[in-house]
Amino acid sequence: MSAPLPGPDPNKTSQHHGGVPPGESSTGSGVGPYRPITRGWGKGPLVVICLVALACALLFLAYAIMLNI
Repeated sequence: MSAPLPGPDPNKTSQHHGGVPPGESSTGSGVGPYRPITRGWGKGPLVVICLVALACALLFLAYAIMLNI
């Protein structure tokens, strides 16, 4: 059998086990000034994508109607 592991030293009042000191963050927010989060996609690209999708849907609809005639 092995000997039990020793416990913490009772003579020390404050132990720091490495890592980040208390009161400091370990994950920084990056370098640079604060910039608020934007909403994402602008209205312009979304309108263009919707128009292209609508044009494709109308093209396939017209093709399907022509095949049935």
